Parts: sequence; structure tokens; C-alpha cells
Amino acid sequence: MTSRPATTDDYDAMLALLAADEEHFNERPSQLTVGDLREWLSRTELAADSWLYEEGGELCALGWCDFVAGDKLGFAVGVVHPAWKGKGIGPQLLDRSEGRARDRRVTRMHQIAFGPDDAARRLLVSRGYREVRRFYEMAVQLEAAPEVPDMGIETLDPEGIREFHDALEEAFRDHWEHHPVTFDEWWGRHSQNPNLDLSLWFVIRERGEVAAVVRNEANRNGGGYVAAIGVRRPWRGNGYAKGLLLHTFREFYERGIKRVTLGVDAENPTGATHLYERVGMHVEQENIVFERSFA
Repeated sequence: MTSRPATTDDYDAMLALLAADEEHFNERPSQLTVGDLREWLSRTELAADSWLYEEGGELCALGWCDFVAGDKLGFAVGVVHPAWKGKGIGPQLLDRSEGRARDRRVTRMHQIAFGPDDAARRLLVSRGYREVRRFYEMAVQLEAAPEVPDMGIETLDPEGIREFHDALEEAFRDHWEHHPVTFDEWWGRHSQNPNLDLSLWFVIRERGEVAAVVRNEANRNGGGYVAAIGVRRPWRGNGYAKGLLLHTFREFYERGIKRVTLGVDAENPTGATHLYERVGMHVEQENIVFERSFA
């Protein structure tokens, strides 16, 4: 078996392996797209921080990691094709990511695994990891365009992109492991996204200030995707998040997109999971974050 770094030319093969693994654990057809993979790898230095394992031209496993500048924190994913599980590749993927973490002198490492992946849990716990958080991927299949309350929801004016970023940063300050991103870094990443469509970014204003925002994409996870939604602290409790979601659903429905998904922290302090259930969404997938310290 050979290993090498991934390149953008490998994305289709990597996507097929990721989809096979997802279907193995979740027992439903995968909705992953190349856009999803491209987003996940947007901060990864492929040449140094990714690896593919191949046997006879077949992709057997893959992994990657990235790091939060200044926070001494690393994130890693390791995936083994169902046909190659139980052959000792998982520990090798873990070794690779931890080796890069030590090279970068991080003090904490996060590894991500599917909720039903008991083998991954056993491996990670045996290496000193502990579960620290669970995240849900939620979905709704729209049967009709929903009614939207009159809240003065606006489509983002491109001149207001910096204000949009600032409002989203403020809204996410309460979230677990939120790491602030400068406008230049944030916009530099999003402006290169081939799925960028500012007509799917919406804003609610109060007294001339941005109170709540939502950023959506049309081609993620098999349909429409709510990439980020946030309400600034002074305006919470006014139903703005629900209004933005319903507006988003209606916009997707009118564009012929009936499936909408999003990701959420299972312990979100604003009670987002319950809100998403109230607008008809259900949990499709559970992901677990495991953490190890390198003190």
C-alpha cells in the first residue's frame, strides 16, 4: 500500500470514498457533493496536511488536518473505505495527523467521527481522547413554500459585506470553540467559492443596524444549505432566526430546491436545535468531536 498527499484532481475519488463511508454508517444514500469537500478542505495545505492510501490504484483511505492560527488547535479527519476497515489503516491515519500536530506545536487536537462509528471511538479513547461535543446535520424536505412573517428581510447589498461579517462574528461569540476570523481572511475564502451567490445571503436590520443574518448556498449536501445563521445579542428573542429560516426555505423552494440542510451544535446555547425542529427539520446524522491535549 502506498500513501501520498491529495491534490484537487483527487476530489472525485475522495468524494466517492467519503460517500461510501457515510452510507456504511448512516444506511441512507449520501448527499455529499464536491462542493462540500472543497469547503472542508478550504483551509488545508494539501501538500503537507493531507494523505491518501492506495492499493493497486484503488483509494482505500484518506485523511487531512488543518490548524487554527494562534490558537494552538488542530482539527483532523480520517476515513477508511468500508472494504478496508479493520486492517490497521485507522491507527496510521491517526499517527499522521498527530505527527503534523506535533510539528505545528499545537496543544490540543480535535478528531471527528460519525456517531455510530464504535471502532473510531475505541481507537481514539485508547489514544487518550475524550468526547467533547456532538453536532447534528439536520434536513427538511419542503412540500410547499412556507409563510414568512413580515420582518423587513433584505437580500444583502454587496456593499454591506463587511457589516454582514461583523454581525455574524458577534452572533457567534457565544458558540463553543468559536475562533474569530478577520474580514480579509473570511472574504478571501468565500469569494473563491464557486457556489457563491450573494442573492442567497439575507439580512434583518433594526434602527439602521444589522440585527440578524443568514448565509446560504444552493449546491451543498444535495440541495440548499444554511451555511451560517446568527442573531446579535441585543435582538435575540424576536423570532428573527425563525424568520430568516422560513425566508430561506421559501427562496429555495421557489428556485426548485426542495431539500435544505444545515449543521448545528447539539448543545447550542441559543436553543437552535429546537428551533430547527419547529420549522420541520430532523436529524439525519450525528458527528462527534474528540479532543486530546498535547501538554
